[in-house]
Amino acid sequence: MSPNGSDRSSRRPMRRKLPQVLTAGLILATATGCSYNWEDFPRLGMPTPVTEEAPRILSLWQGSWAAALATGVLVWGLILWATIFHRRSRTKVEVPPQTRYNMPIEALYTVTPLIIVSVLFYFTARDESKLLELSAKPAHTINVVGYQWSWGFNYVENVPGVTGDGKTDKNLAAIPDKYKEAFPANAGGVYDYGIPGTRNPQTGNPGPTLWLPKGEKVRFVLTSRDVIHSFWVVPFLFKQDVIPGHTNVFEVTPTQEGTFLGKCAELCGVDHSRMLFNVKVVSPERYQQHLKELAEKGQTGYIPSGIAQTDPARNAEKKQL
Repeated sequence: MSPNGSDRSSRRPMRRKLPQVLTAGLILATATGCSYNWEDFPRLGMPTPVTEEAPRILSLWQGSWAAALATGVLVWGLILWATIFHRRSRTKVEVPPQTRYNMPIEALYTVTPLIIVSVLFYFTARDESKLLELSAKPAHTINVVGYQWSWGFNYVENVPGVTGDGKTDKNLAAIPDKYKEAFPANAGGVYDYGIPGTRNPQTGNPGPTLWLPKGEKVRFVLTSRDVIHSFWVVPFLFKQDVIPGHTNVFEVTPTQEGTFLGKCAELCGVDHSRMLFNVKVVSPERYQQHLKELAEKGQTGYIPSGIAQTDPARNAEKKQL
């Protein structure tokens, strides 16, 4: 038998097995997806949003995936088209005609990526500006303090029976004055904090628990005592770095009661994986009761917020205002 004949005969069993392999793959993919909730498919793996701001992030995520999928389909289609319709025939050995310096095609693959990047940049910049927009007087302000290896929460609130002033408290000296302007007057405040071994008493989840009121805007003022951390509440679909010597701020309005998981999203050292916390969203009345409970336990005033902002950073921010 000729070598060509033996090659053809060796390929025939593989061709017969190909439909079987594809069928088995389809059955496997279908079986593994039986437990998948198809109502979650539009979110593309993202958690259910629990704040007023989170749907904007989800929409940006969905749009980016749609654009990536459309680009992928186009590229894969062109590759398959060239592979199928421009393959060399087995009976021909000559080199196919070569195309060089096709200006329309070169202009197309230069301009198209620029358009794609520009569109993605526009929507990202638009949504980022909206997400980082600050209100004049948020209903609540919480100073989130990151440290190795847990979290502390300063509730800058007027709590009955607690005296003091968050605007002048030395433990909040790291926070720039421009953010203290939104603090309530004479806010003595209360605090809570955790260590890696702290657990939520209701769920048993590791980490301290941050309480938030449903339906009311909360401003988070993020400060660090040591290294860069990152404050990430998973169903908020949003995270922001906690940087020593620099203060980051953002606001959210919780829309759903429940206990949600949070974690540090920045590799901050050997016990980074233990920097976990919980977020408990409750009614405004229950939130106020929790503040009173912290005061009754003697957790009044504030824990040190962290490393003070450097003068160059303060001056740079003043120029931007």
